[in-house]
Amino acid sequence: MSQDNKQRNVSANGRSYRWMDRPLVIVCVDGCEADYITQAVQAGVAPYLAEMCKKGVSLLAECVVPSFTNPNNLSIVTGVPPAVHGICGNYFYDREADEEVMMNDAKYLRAETILAGFSNAGAKVVVITAKDKLRTLLGKGMKAMCFSAEKADQLTEENNGITGVLEMVGRPLPKVYSADLSEFVFAAGVKIMAKHRPEVMYLSTTDYVQHKHAPGTPAANDFYRMMSGYLAQLDAMGVTIALTADHGMNAKTDAAGDPQIIFLQDWFDARIGAKKARVILPVTDPYVAHHGSLGSFATAYLPEGADTQTLFGELQKLPGVELVLTRAEAAARFELPPDRIGDVVVVSERLYVIGTSPSRHDLSGLDAPLRSHGGVSEQRVPLLFNRPLEGVAPERRLRNFDIFDLALNHTT
Repeated sequence: MSQDNKQRNVSANGRSYRWMDRPLVIVCVDGCEADYITQAVQAGVAPYLAEMCKKGVSLLAECVVPSFTNPNNLSIVTGVPPAVHGICGNYFYDREADEEVMMNDAKYLRAETILAGFSNAGAKVVVITAKDKLRTLLGKGMKAMCFSAEKADQLTEENNGITGVLEMVGRPLPKVYSADLSEFVFAAGVKIMAKHRPEVMYLSTTDYVQHKHAPGTPAANDFYRMMSGYLAQLDAMGVTIALTADHGMNAKTDAAGDPQIIFLQDWFDARIGAKKARVILPVTDPYVAHHGSLGSFATAYLPEGADTQTLFGELQKLPGVELVLTRAEAAARFELPPDRIGDVVVVSERLYVIGTSPSRHDLSGLDAPLRSHGGVSEQRVPLLFNRPLEGVAPERRLRNFDIFDLALNHTT
């Protein structure tokens, strides 16, 4: 990271960002396909979101594939794809340690963040996440307030840069599996903006609602009504608001509402022998009740000497499979670090998810038809700004991780 004192710019990972002329609030709405906003606006329940689209800009962008939380949040805050920052899933096989681990430790991050760049250049920065799994990654190298709604009762000045958040917000500690977890993020953001007026604020929600409720349903509209109200309060404080999503969300069921699952570990076991292949599901995280560790992207490590040509051909014919790619093909197409994916990458179609074996997926927590993400079918996400943009080429391919560039270098 470097700061050009004359231009007041901060550089991160080969991109330059203009210093804020007003506070900037970046919002990552977990699991927010654009139709959630469209339906809420059309229903008249999200007046500020409607206003934001009219007075600012409403665009569509592409998220990172695999379309999961960690890769996309880290792309957003670094401004680059996983090939650069290294976070290519929520979960991966660490070859050096020879173990499957959560990719939520800051040691796995290979790039510095825009947040750290502004913080170290003297800006007051605040990061608020719904779940704690993102906090250490987003807060790497940063001197700032950084905490999760999940553990808002365990904050210390040393670890989080703030205490007493529950009292300040005036809300009880929210349950992890609830819409309240995301509402706490917004409520805390409003209070902190009013009290401390940070120059950069990053708010990241949870997709609990989106996993359970389709766009336009009462519960979904209630969520966007809530969000619209808090964003209106932030707007009234004279801030720039830029909103995107880490990924979209789709039903993963047949017409009867039953999950459509490709059990990939069982498939490999039946063809090349039990446990000869190692299937990794990057969707895996500590919060599995609403998706059962089932997503639309998987990678597999194959034994030496495996007949990959035959296996790849058979995989491509499986019902529900959209893409079968070699490591090199997947790394090039999706801009992924090749040392952190397997020999083959499998992406399922829109209505399917990929699992390992039935015994390894507990779906007892599902109280609604399965909705999930991870594939190219969840790649399109909203990109909203409360101010007009200028100087953006119409042919430019927009990514969700362009949001800092657009908000700082192109808003008027």
